[in-house]
Amino acid sequence: MFGMLLEGYVVTLQIFFLTLLGAVPLGVLVALGRLSKSKILSRIVGAYISLMRGTPLMLQMFAVFFAPYYVFGIKTDKSYMFVAVIIAFIINYSAYFGEIYRSGIQSMPRGQYEAAEVLGYSNSQTFFRIILPQVIKRILPAMGNEIVTLVKDTSLAFSIGVAEMFTTGRALVAGQRTMLPFAIAAAIYWVSCMVIEFFLRRAEKKLDYYHD
Repeated sequence: MFGMLLEGYVVTLQIFFLTLLGAVPLGVLVALGRLSKSKILSRIVGAYISLMRGTPLMLQMFAVFFAPYYVFGIKTDKSYMFVAVIIAFIINYSAYFGEIYRSGIQSMPRGQYEAAEVLGYSNSQTFFRIILPQVIKRILPAMGNEIVTLVKDTSLAFSIGVAEMFTTGRALVAGQRTMLPFAIAAAIYWVSCMVIEFFLRRAEKKLDYYHD
């Protein structure tokens, strides 16, 4: 039982890390698009954020999974299930991350940009050396909440047939008629979240020298 749950947990971790790998940098582009001086680009990105945040992630997974066939007439195989999950998770979480980045950037006082300009910093130097470290400190709690939520949201992958830990646990409960697999799965999710929270707290402490 435990071995099968661990196999499912490996899939859960793959979804988790691949989503972060794609959504964290894509969220930066989303934030920059939302802050763009181009009203057209800003509105398009704003509509994208609204759509991703205003519709269920499960529905988005179904859309990504069935779109190749119903929209483009392309037949997919079982291997596309996992790909569809990753795509849906990335485009969903990049919208949330993008809004967090945007709020962090907009919260920075304009005077810091002006002071950096007086000191001769270029725009890129100002952003990466002065603004970005402070933005990271400000958004870390909100990012942490989303990352912890991501751990639990991986269980939604069952809806299109990806056998992550929750799916494995459900199959074991049905086959063995015991709630123990669910209890073990819950414990694994809980420990995973605690580990993430531990590292996030350490990161916050390291950034304490950036005072608001």
